[in-house]
Amino acid sequence: MRGLYASLFLLFAVSAQAVAQEVDSIPVNIRDMDLKLKKSPLPSLRGNILFKPVEINPVVISSKVNYWRTTTSIGLNINQASFSNNWTGGGVNSLAVGGLVNYKADYVKDDYSYTSELNLQYGKIKNKDQLQKKSQDRIFWDNKVAFQLSRTWYFYGALTFESQFDKGFSYDTDPLGNERATLISKFMSPGYLTESVGLEYKPVKYFSTRIGLGTAKQTFVLDNDQITAAALRRDSAAVITDNYGVPVGDTFKNEAAFQLTANLDKDIMSNVNLKLRYNLFMPYNEINYTSHRLDVTVTAKVNRLINVSVTGVGLYDRNVTSKIQGSQVLAMGFAFVFPR
Repeated sequence: MRGLYASLFLLFAVSAQAVAQEVDSIPVNIRDMDLKLKKSPLPSLRGNILFKPVEINPVVISSKVNYWRTTTSIGLNINQASFSNNWTGGGVNSLAVGGLVNYKADYVKDDYSYTSELNLQYGKIKNKDQLQKKSQDRIFWDNKVAFQLSRTWYFYGALTFESQFDKGFSYDTDPLGNERATLISKFMSPGYLTESVGLEYKPVKYFSTRIGLGTAKQTFVLDNDQITAAALRRDSAAVITDNYGVPVGDTFKNEAAFQLTANLDKDIMSNVNLKLRYNLFMPYNEINYTSHRLDVTVTAKVNRLINVSVTGVGLYDRNVTSKIQGSQVLAMGFAFVFPR
């Protein structure tokens, strides 16, 4: 009985599904019916769509690479002091003016590089009732071409020129107590031209060392006779055989030598720069006349236009004097750097 009931129930379910499917698929004729479709809220485009060509101008990007990098800095320093006639603390009215121009150009392409550095300095100081004197005077121009051999070693050739702008004097007093000046130097008296070929070691960007195995140096004293005559006027008993290593009567002297030059240019603080240059020159035929020169400059930026600098020079050259020479300048002034 239970099987019969189950069979009847299954037959009824199948029949109902078949009837439902038949009812759902009954066709309806809507041709004569007035049916209105609900308006769509979306905008509709009516009319013809016109397609027009648009001209596109391509953007041309220049592929030219500038291998040059240049930097120019100009500085001006002014120092002035004045005192009234009844100033009991003592003092001398004075005025000092100094200027400098530094220019550096670098060209780097593949393994080749060229560096040119020009340094010009000139300054004067005038104290009341005294002759005006130079505080600084230098022309320095260094040019170097290098070919990279490895990550830190280069083969280089360099040409360096050095002299001064104005006449230089030594000062003393005559028997009457008046100050007098004796000419000791001027432009190209002396002047130095140095050619060097060798290896350069550059482990980092801010430090390098040149080892000039083949170096030639020409020392010029174009007004040798005038400088000799000025020295004899000061001391008629002096015996003068040469000026700056150039024999009296000649205008230049040529020397072959070994040269070592070390350069350091690094920002030791966020606004403080240290620049150092050491040069050793050892003549092959006169090793006892090896000369040393050390230039140190520390520059601190106060703001974009004002800075404070301390410059020191130490020099030992037996062609000039058997003693170590030294100079130091402390200055505060304006500085303009291009490009910023």
